[in-house]
Amino acid sequence: MASRQNGKNTSGRKRLAKLALTAAQLGLQAAALADLKKRTSAQVNGPKAIWVACSFINFAGPILYFVCGRRK
Repeated sequence: MASRQNGKNTSGRKRLAKLALTAAQLGLQAAALADLKKRTSAQVNGPKAIWVACSFINFAGPILYFVCGRRK
């Protein structure tokens, strides 16, 4: 049976990669939420509340918002 790795058994590189991915996800989400806050409803495709909820989907939500959710 394969053992599960926890934080204590993770190598330094893997731990650093996880930290970098977490920082990227949180940065994308923070940017999406800040952008949503400053835009009016007319400047967003669809309901703002749905985009806020979508921003919590790892990586995909914030990226989808920036690609599809904003009106030019």
